[in-house]
Amino acid sequence: MIMHIHPVLLCGGSGTRLWPLSRQSYPKQFSRLIGDESLFQQAARRLCGPGYAAPVVVTGNDFRFIVTEQLAAVEIAPQAILIEPDGRNTAPAVLAAALVLAQSNADALMLVAPSDHVVPDAQAFRAAVAAAVPRARAGDLVTFGIVPTRPETGYGYLELAADGRIDADDPQRLARFVEKPDAERAAAMVAAGNFLWNAGIFLFTARTLIDAFRAHAPDILAPVETSVAEATTDLGFTRFAPEPWARVPSNSIDYAIMEKASNLAVMPYRAGWSDLGGWEAVWQETGPDGAGNVCSEHATAIDCEGSLLRSESERIELVGIGLKDIVAIATADAVLVAPKSESQRVKEAVTALQLADRRQATTFPIDHRPWGWFESLAIGPRFQVKRIVVHPGAALSLQSHHHRSEHWIVVEGTAKVTIDGETRLVTENQSVYVPLGSIHRMENPGKVAMVLIEVQTGSYLGEDDITRYEDVYARGQGAKG
Repeated sequence: MIMHIHPVLLCGGSGTRLWPLSRQSYPKQFSRLIGDESLFQQAARRLCGPGYAAPVVVTGNDFRFIVTEQLAAVEIAPQAILIEPDGRNTAPAVLAAALVLAQSNADALMLVAPSDHVVPDAQAFRAAVAAAVPRARAGDLVTFGIVPTRPETGYGYLELAADGRIDADDPQRLARFVEKPDAERAAAMVAAGNFLWNAGIFLFTARTLIDAFRAHAPDILAPVETSVAEATTDLGFTRFAPEPWARVPSNSIDYAIMEKASNLAVMPYRAGWSDLGGWEAVWQETGPDGAGNVCSEHATAIDCEGSLLRSESERIELVGIGLKDIVAIATADAVLVAPKSESQRVKEAVTALQLADRRQATTFPIDHRPWGWFESLAIGPRFQVKRIVVHPGAALSLQSHHHRSEHWIVVEGTAKVTIDGETRLVTENQSVYVPLGSIHRMENPGKVAMVLIEVQTGSYLGEDDITRYEDVYARGQGAKG
């Protein structure tokens, strides 16, 4: 049976719970936390195939090219990429997607899912979605509840109605949403046998959701409708209008709609799920060995038990000796060490670093751009050394700097370099100098990635010292545009 389900992938978030690997500039959904693909790529694969339309992705401006690059890598073409002017929680994001889908089909079935969850059995999940379709088509707001495997204080819960069964193979009546409990309350709810974890996954028609906002959250509906109606497009992205979006109240879909609506149903799901809400969850989902350890490629455990040792840099070998129930995560610029039981407190570390004005709090050492990426190798008072990787066929903007000059040394591939109107090819082991104030551009005309070392010198080396004159990615001005 053709279901024509439209996946809506929510792809925002600050990524603080899995710091230092996940940060505001590169949150966890884009990282390869488990397996060879990112969580976002896994989610896109999970929600494709017969009966599924191409995905709709709701994301922020800074992530739009990461989204397109990662989808292209798994050969999935999106139906639409919707850009929020700023994050306003899940209610406006989901409503905006519904309004966009309703423009062509008000009865379009929407499957709304976060893009940073782990669902090991994609076939079982799609079967659960298929079982929920009739209720969604009939006008219900269907949420998905995970059959709990333990008392968990990190999740909200869903209480079934008196006649509901958590072992059912079809949607059940939902009594209420329950906030994240303390340990005693969580144990009691799991023992009661009629509570599910709230997965934050929903199935409904666009019409049903819009009607729910009209009834329960008109203060959100009005400005979102205006923002969608006044949306603009560039390079295939749909940008919601910022002025009306600024008037949208920040609210979750649970608070705005689900806790008020009466046409609710919940589909029990028991084939494995995790929101990877902390490093202990990563340890559990990755599959500990016989001693309970999980080690990455550049990590070694000696006489350790129940520990997660993970190095994200090939230049850092992480070694643990005699550790028990410890999480140790090393990146190129930060290290986290904590008892596994305390790993949920990572947000406190991020807050402390923000108060100390440390860039590691929010900024990843590798900075992804639409043309490729770069990382800083060395920084001094008046110099910075970067490694820059440019994708085949990609080009940086035509630009100039007020405070720095640059020296480029090509180490792999060939660069096409334009400086003050003169263009030349620079091959491996060749270099070129870009004087302060010169209008310049770098391109990769080849079929393989081009790698160069950039040495910056000057009085100010910030990424916002850039004036763009032309840009194939329509980024405007600013560090990322």
